[in-house]
Amino acid sequence: MKNFLVTVLALVSISSCQSGKKEVTGGSNNLRVVGYLLSHDNDWHLGMDTLGWKGITDLNLAFLNPEADGSFTPNSAYTQLTTKGHAENVRVFFSIGGGEPPAYIADLIKADKRDAFAQAIAQFAVANSFDGVDVDLENALINEDYAPFVAAVHRAMKAVNKLTTAALASWNANQIHDTTLAQFDMIHIMSYDKTGPWNPANAGQHSPYSMAVNDFNYFTQTRGQAPSKLTIGLPFYGYGFGPGAPTGLTFGNIARQFPNSVDDDSVKVAAGGTIYYNGKKTIREKVKFAINSKAAGVMIWQIAGDARQPNSLLNVINTTN
Repeated sequence: MKNFLVTVLALVSISSCQSGKKEVTGGSNNLRVVGYLLSHDNDWHLGMDTLGWKGITDLNLAFLNPEADGSFTPNSAYTQLTTKGHAENVRVFFSIGGGEPPAYIADLIKADKRDAFAQAIAQFAVANSFDGVDVDLENALINEDYAPFVAAVHRAMKAVNKLTTAALASWNANQIHDTTLAQFDMIHIMSYDKTGPWNPANAGQHSPYSMAVNDFNYFTQTRGQAPSKLTIGLPFYGYGFGPGAPTGLTFGNIARQFPNSVDDDSVKVAAGGTIYYNGKKTIREKVKFAINSKAAGVMIWQIAGDARQPNSLLNVINTTN
């Protein structure tokens, strides 16, 4: 996820987490619903105790990165979290990297350290009963070391019967060979951030329906990936452009401030600026596309950005057929 996105949502997701547990019924559309949950202090327990486990099939902890030596700090809270998740029939992954990863990850994936790092990832997954690791290496980390690192992680995880997934977009996957894509058990397509406050001259929708379709077609038709291993990314946040518009806002905050615009994809603020996001109607259309395209499911960045009922986007996902 982009650096700006991670920074903004770290600030605005707090109020959404405090909005109360969402009332979500179980889905009947057989889609996997992968929810990323962001925490800068590694306290995902607070988030899940507040949000609840209903409505998702997979939880990705973003981000659980190693120390500079490639090791992961032990914490009994991780096993407690995976135990809760499995009791709710939810798979739990830890996601490494992110839009603002530790600089030393670039060193850990180099030839002299990557095998040891991959083994540490696998051992950490086993020790804490994680279902797998989610590789979210972006930007400069998709380099000559990326493919051999993914291969090393794939081997290490397969040896302990764990999964390897990735968060990718069409704008960075074109730097990755087909043989590397084939080693991921699932690919979560980041179909958002087409624009944003980092590009004020290009104001507009950052995650249009057409982007989801084009990205999915890229991975299936151009890259030959099976629909059954792809999830379509859905944003639970919006970006603002122009006078008075906040640079970033969760959908939960949008729903509270602009309750009459929850079905729309944009709303004007009093000072004249505009906030662009995915409202309930567009989320429903994207879910229908996922169903009709036989995708594995949908991915959410991030679940703490949701609104309470009756405007929960997670509820829209689970009740669309």
